[in-house]
Amino acid sequence: MDLGLKGKRALVLSSSRGLGKASAESLAAEGAEVFMTARSADKLEETVKAINAKGGKAHAYAADLTKDTDKIYEAAVAAMGGVDILIANTGGPPARVAAEVEPGDWTPQFEAMVKPVFRLAQLALPGMRERGWGRIVTIASSGVIQPIPNLAMSNALRSAIVGWAKTLASEVAKDGITVNLVLPGRIETDRTKELDEANAKRSGKSPEEVAAASRASIPADRYGTTEEFGDVVCFMASDRASYMTGGLIRVDGGSIRSV
Repeated sequence: MDLGLKGKRALVLSSSRGLGKASAESLAAEGAEVFMTARSADKLEETVKAINAKGGKAHAYAADLTKDTDKIYEAAVAAMGGVDILIANTGGPPARVAAEVEPGDWTPQFEAMVKPVFRLAQLALPGMRERGWGRIVTIASSGVIQPIPNLAMSNALRSAIVGWAKTLASEVAKDGITVNLVLPGRIETDRTKELDEANAKRSGKSPEEVAAASRASIPADRYGTTEEFGDVVCFMASDRASYMTGGLIRVDGGSIRSV
């Protein structure tokens, strides 16, 4: 199947590792030009070189998403001539139960996780509307459907993006722009390892015991791979997903129990 991504230009946030990196790699493999950004210059350059060596087209731009949001967009436009696809991926907050979150904890996490997504979409939309084609895909979390224990801030702040995305989707659908969220369950990433270690510390169990219990709770009986996740993001950014908007796409091995 031709996904219709050849010649499309994708800005992929927080793409030096994990889900963002896998999404950029999948898009590049399908012929999209990708502009990858994160704070880690070395990791970005390594991935960009690997993509370009395979015949893809990728750019690296090291920046702090919280402080340099507008600069990131300007650099992407300068490198690619425009942005057709925004893959909005941001890091997660510390593991914490709801009662432990202090009032002052919310604002910096909102500034890091939510505000850059809203702003970059706002910057990209005029060009997408002018061309009559655009994709905004936010990488969120399965916690927006089934709240994850010990991740109170993530559950709350990513749910704010759901409300925004659903509203935006209805506003821009007539312009050929889709707005969707892809929800990872337990995917084998450094972040998942960090969360397993945090849960182990809280419960008094070993990280291996926590991971084993987590896998046992997933119908697929395993963690997902970043490649599996990145391919779903790639499809949602493609021409073939043109009649899918305002959706929450689960990539969770069946772990979310609700219908």
